[in-house]
Amino acid sequence: MTAVPFDMRPSFTPDLSDPGFGIYVHWPFCAAKCPYCDFNSHVRHQPVDQPRFVQAFLKEMATMRRMTGSRTVTSIFMGGGTPSLMAPETVDAILNGIARHWHVPDGIEITMEANPSSVEAERFRGYRAAGVNRVSLGVQALNDRDLKFLGRLHDVADALKAIRLARDIFPRMSFDLIYARPNQTVEDWDRELKEAVSYAVDHLSLYQLTIEEGTPFYGLHKAGKLIVPDGEQSAVLYEATQEITEREGMPAYEVSNHARPGSESRHNLTYWRYGDYVGIGPGAHGRLTTGGAKIATATERKPEGWLSLVEAEGHGMVDQELLEREAQADELLLMGLRLKEGIDLVRWQALSGREPDPDREQFLIEHGFIERLGNSRLRCTPAGMLILDAVVADLAC
Repeated sequence: MTAVPFDMRPSFTPDLSDPGFGIYVHWPFCAAKCPYCDFNSHVRHQPVDQPRFVQAFLKEMATMRRMTGSRTVTSIFMGGGTPSLMAPETVDAILNGIARHWHVPDGIEITMEANPSSVEAERFRGYRAAGVNRVSLGVQALNDRDLKFLGRLHDVADALKAIRLARDIFPRMSFDLIYARPNQTVEDWDRELKEAVSYAVDHLSLYQLTIEEGTPFYGLHKAGKLIVPDGEQSAVLYEATQEITEREGMPAYEVSNHARPGSESRHNLTYWRYGDYVGIGPGAHGRLTTGGAKIATATERKPEGWLSLVEAEGHGMVDQELLEREAQADELLLMGLRLKEGIDLVRWQALSGREPDPDREQFLIEHGFIERLGNSRLRCTPAGMLILDAVVADLAC
């Protein structure tokens, strides 16, 4: 494979005050659909024509490049679906395409999501040779009973093998776990999370199980056949998560994401800090500043439909929405309050054209849900994180 002109080198030092400019590439295919998943993922029982999809990715990139102009990329993320079902040659071609269209400095964060069931050492080494320097594994649980319940194709042995390979091959590695599972106690989660931290390198993503409409779990839950922890028990599990990870040196920097200091996901920070990002592939979303305006983009979700659109039109976009400044302010609030660092009030005020309502702000401060960091930043407290949607709604009014 042709080497791409970027790799994990110490020459790149991100400016953490800059939200950044990310590239997101969506690979929509999975070996199986998990019963809790409402992501844009699709199972195909015939081999995917990867060369044809590569050409479509490259074609859509060219359209996006005309929209963004020349930009310096600060992170690349390959999500899905299951990107680890891609051949290394496919990854190589996509990363080289990004480097042709935008400026990609040495050492930027290049992440790929992977499922333990599709992990092979040879394929991992191929991804690494292509330029991937961070892998995010969808482990989801560290006991076989719950992995089966979650519809995963791997067992714990597969998960641990994948973690070991990732640690050996990639400079950085993260993995996901889902908690607040049926009948899960705080003691169960305490043991599992401590075990997870012992395997982690620098980052963990820890999500509460949510019942999403349109999924098999939704139907079971509605019929009373799937009981998940109630709000009070979920809050106890969330608080235990914060305490354990803080004690183990991987504190939360976002509602569901934990890292050793300095190892936060650069790409996800771009989302939460409300930076620009290009979304390429079926069902990908983007936020682009072009011609002084902020535009929200969305592409066709169905892979074959997206493919036909790109081949005919040069892109698969089905929606381009001009975001008014008030809408941008609301999005900045929604995303930024997820972060432990909170939001830049000066930036929010510039977009919204106002200051936070003093009575609402004072009410939230007095009840211990938000706090000011000097005059320039506002953030949720740990108690506020538990009712984040309500806090955002109050401040947005």
